[in-house]
Amino acid sequence: MPNSISFSKIDRRSFLRGSVAAAVGAMAVRPAWGRSANETLQVAVVGCAGQGLYDLSQIGSHRQVKFTGFCDVDRSRFEGARQAFPGVPEFQDYREMFAKLGDKIDGVLVSTPDHWHANIALAALSMKKHVYCQKPLTHTVWEARQLTTQAAKQGVVTQMGNQIHSHEAYRTGVAMLQQGVIGKIKEVHSWQANKGNQFTKLSERPAGKKETPPETLDWDLWLGPAPARDYVGGLYAHFTWRDWKDFGGGTLGDFGCHILDPVFTALKLTAPTSIVAEVEEQHIETWPGAETVKYVFPGTKYTAASLPVTWYDGGRKPKAALAQMPAGSELPGGGSLLIGETGTMVLPHVALPMVYADGKVKEHSIGKEPDGNHYHAWVDACLSGGKTTDGFDYAGPLTEAVNLGLIASRLPGETLAWDAAGLSFTNSKAAQKFVTKEYRAGFAPVMA
Repeated sequence: MPNSISFSKIDRRSFLRGSVAAAVGAMAVRPAWGRSANETLQVAVVGCAGQGLYDLSQIGSHRQVKFTGFCDVDRSRFEGARQAFPGVPEFQDYREMFAKLGDKIDGVLVSTPDHWHANIALAALSMKKHVYCQKPLTHTVWEARQLTTQAAKQGVVTQMGNQIHSHEAYRTGVAMLQQGVIGKIKEVHSWQANKGNQFTKLSERPAGKKETPPETLDWDLWLGPAPARDYVGGLYAHFTWRDWKDFGGGTLGDFGCHILDPVFTALKLTAPTSIVAEVEEQHIETWPGAETVKYVFPGTKYTAASLPVTWYDGGRKPKAALAQMPAGSELPGGGSLLIGETGTMVLPHVALPMVYADGKVKEHSIGKEPDGNHYHAWVDACLSGGKTTDGFDYAGPLTEAVNLGLIASRLPGETLAWDAAGLSFTNSKAAQKFVTKEYRAGFAPVMA
């Protein structure tokens, strides 16, 4: 498996390798955790526009946060962050930022396209930095396992950016399920109506298309660990990358760590034992337009037995009759249906849950849980030496499950047997090659 570090630009290679190594050594004797509640948390940001701007604005609203560095591969995307938090040093390469800022960083916010998450987060962990990383945590199963392992090894505070984990809707659903409002759970259906291939409508990159990247964009750095390709405006950066297998995970990759999150949290799920997918059509380089992925998970104290969990996207949903709702009711555009021994729960994305039995709303006495601030929870835990409920110890296995579903969608109709401890498919060499990926020369992840 990949475990080395190198850099793609020859003129920066020696400087950055030496500087990062020196920074790692310096930080090893200056742990970032356990700081006084009266101090500030010094945060460096990688990815400063779009979701990144929203994330840094939310984290920056905490009165004890001080931003010490902003990084984006496109210099035109600093403007929003610059206006909200003026005077913060700006970088185009996160490796240079880490090396130059050194102990002026306590925590790192990662809000980039998926294919960069693991590289940046692992580099931060190797420097004993707290990490907040957008969902899905990683682009591959192997990367998720490395982040889980390294976060535990370094003892820092981590959080995945599926912020609805802390929302009153999901918190209430989790509390109701764990208190047995519908008894033990027999099966789960989760879905998101969005098309998987929702932006490009392509199966492979267009032949002969090549454009000059904007002067502000370092295209080589945007690609990073992904296979090289020519720049085409609007086709990959800065949003449509989600459609492409080399960069994102389609609808399942985008929404799985949201919608499956309360299911995992409430039922204490671990790793699936088998996965099989059925897709609308198989594309070469982009994700399917619609898919159904069937998992089987080992049983827990909250399930009746081993648990089937089915994911749908691209307009697909479970049959509404399964929900036992009143006549004329419809399932929401996204969410989960949990079928229990004494009724059902419909947990929309994002709204408070409803419970049903025999075509009627089922009464219960469990009240609404309070909202939590997902971003501030990470900051508070970093400052106090505490722990989050969505750290990499939890988010890593959840992300593994999502990425296992994506592997199944590459091999539709094949039931894949998964050995989580061995990080391997026991019955498919074809599936095994997708557990990790080839990293472009000079962009293998850094490991402590």
